[in-house]
Amino acid sequence: MMYIRQRRETKTVEVSEGCPSPKQNVNLEKKLPSGCASGRFWKILSSVVGGIVALCIGLLTSVYLATLHENDLWFSNIKEVEREISFRTECGLYYSYYKQMLQAPTLLQGFHGLIYDNKTESMRTINLLQRMNIYQEVFLSVLYRVLPIQKYLEPVYFYIYTLFGLQAVYVTALYITSWLLSGTWLSGLLAALWYVTNRTDTTRVEFTIPLRENWALPFFAIQIAAITYFLRPNLQPLSERLTLLAIFISTFLFSLTWQFNQFMMLLQALVLFILDSLDMLPAMKATWLYGIQISCLLLVCTLQFFNSMILGSLLISFNLSVLIVRKLQKNLKTGTFLTRIGKLLLHLLLVFCLTLFLNSIIKKILNLKSDEHIFKFLKAKFGFGATRDFDANLYLCEEAFGLLPLNTFQRLSETLLFYAYMFVLFVTVVTASVVAFRNLSDSASPQSMGQTRKCAVDLKPEAAYNLIHTILFGVLALSTMRMKYLWTSHMCVFASFGLCSSEIWELLLRLVHLCNPKRIWVMRYSVPILTLLYLCCKSWPGMMDELSELKEFYDPDTVELMNWISSNTPRKAVFAGSMQLLAGVKLCTGRTLTNHPHYEDKSLRERTQAVYQIYAKRSPEEVHSLLRSFGTDFVILEDSICYERRHQRGCRLRDLLDVANGHEMDGPGDSDPDLRPADHPRFCEEIKRNLPSYAAHFTRVFQNKTFHVYRLSRNK
Repeated sequence: MMYIRQRRETKTVEVSEGCPSPKQNVNLEKKLPSGCASGRFWKILSSVVGGIVALCIGLLTSVYLATLHENDLWFSNIKEVEREISFRTECGLYYSYYKQMLQAPTLLQGFHGLIYDNKTESMRTINLLQRMNIYQEVFLSVLYRVLPIQKYLEPVYFYIYTLFGLQAVYVTALYITSWLLSGTWLSGLLAALWYVTNRTDTTRVEFTIPLRENWALPFFAIQIAAITYFLRPNLQPLSERLTLLAIFISTFLFSLTWQFNQFMMLLQALVLFILDSLDMLPAMKATWLYGIQISCLLLVCTLQFFNSMILGSLLISFNLSVLIVRKLQKNLKTGTFLTRIGKLLLHLLLVFCLTLFLNSIIKKILNLKSDEHIFKFLKAKFGFGATRDFDANLYLCEEAFGLLPLNTFQRLSETLLFYAYMFVLFVTVVTASVVAFRNLSDSASPQSMGQTRKCAVDLKPEAAYNLIHTILFGVLALSTMRMKYLWTSHMCVFASFGLCSSEIWELLLRLVHLCNPKRIWVMRYSVPILTLLYLCCKSWPGMMDELSELKEFYDPDTVELMNWISSNTPRKAVFAGSMQLLAGVKLCTGRTLTNHPHYEDKSLRERTQAVYQIYAKRSPEEVHSLLRSFGTDFVILEDSICYERRHQRGCRLRDLLDVANGHEMDGPGDSDPDLRPADHPRFCEEIKRNLPSYAAHFTRVFQNKTFHVYRLSRNK
């Protein structure tokens, strides 16, 4: 296992990065001097200053995260094998393809090796560009080979610096989104600072660098910023076309870099659908966005050699259904309140039924089963029946796929983010509800229209879009902890926008009969400035402590294992073991694997369950037969899995295997009545006794405190 320990010898490090202090001269867009020329000058000056601050805060965030990564692992000082081991689980698998492309004699041979790969899954040739989202590794490897930087920058640093550089893009995009919503760059500064001070809950890039979401989320943030601008009324035709181009490019890059893009964009499509149905969004703009989502997915599908999982996604079926039903139901937004409610319910029913129909037809034509484990997981998670499915339970038992822990809100509250977010969310939800009711009532009298304009904060389509966006992604984060990073980053944007919004303060001051332009201006700037000062005073000491705390990577058992494999096994040897460990074996040694952590393939999931019988109650003959069917030469057993204590009974890997095999679980506690005692002891425990029945098939060739490696005999 990997540990982080204090360095024995540390040196004092001077850190030059500072927390940017809020500026007092924030007399921005809403308070311009008299005179057209003078007002234009101050507006341009404000935009320039805001842009410079955005770039600076983005770069500082990037440097801060890179420094934390270096301080935690002492990355610049450890050996290459230790650097590679630090890319845990699937991160190591993705990085291995970057390394593979760099080691190929030519780029053409590198591409050929990815398209016809026979080392990732033994006895099988797969197209990695079709199966996995690794175009980013391909692009970086090509860039590194053609640029004259090999003498000055190691490949691993080029890779990780690119990821940390994308964090600068991410923070800048969040900053710009908040600025666009509120009209002041002070809001963007507050959003960025909240993102940094809540780093534990907004990003995990510093210890999971190659993870797909770290590539994708910066492009997703750019897309949200572009959509926010696109939904503004009265855009010039040129601005609108350029914004659509930005939305298309960012959506395409987001889709290309993350295999779960379709589920995130499905929620985004639901946001557009809700707002369009409630007449809070221009229908034509919603149509453009639906079309961009479909075209981007189809383009990615083409680049991924017609990946069937993309074609069978719910997103494509849903967007097509919305466009078809809207054509059939042209008069959806006419009639009295009750008439419109009835039409809306019928509209929802038609879209829902047509989506399921189209999706089932597409999956039947394509014989698509790659994503069935996700729907099994969702069905069990939300209480639609218990399951003994191994794959579904594997997800259900992982903390990352559980409910969002309550201590998350405690951490977010310490920086005032959660309080500010709930305040802004409450105000905007109430006013948006009023606006939606008025839209459905088809109230068109001059008096009511004037009252509607008073709720301008949620009448603005861009504000309404971000409101529904944060609600839906909040629901996703609450139900699945791993998805919290989508919500918490947008939480920073939404909370800062509300505190700096003249419309929200105008509405609140009207309620207490204290509304005038001067008070609105004072509240709009004083509250965020005080919040910024609080954040700087509270977070600065902790950030300095983090930057001064020096640790080092320490995982001697895994290092010893990788060195032994590299030195004592044939280069064509096939290894079996846990998905997480085998990703490291692929990266560090280049050996062939039986299975790996990229779980979006039905046949691979079946193979993984078969390999994992090494931790079940199976006979040595059965285990040997299963492993040899995949061409296995060596199997690695891990004590941390065989004697697992991390999960409670019922969620240990050995328990999941026992239940899937119909066997009773170990330890105190009841098992389901239909489960029976196993005919054989647990393989991973019994093999260590070196009994003749086991020794005939398995010979131990390596062991340390964590790992045991056995060579399989070739006799049947």
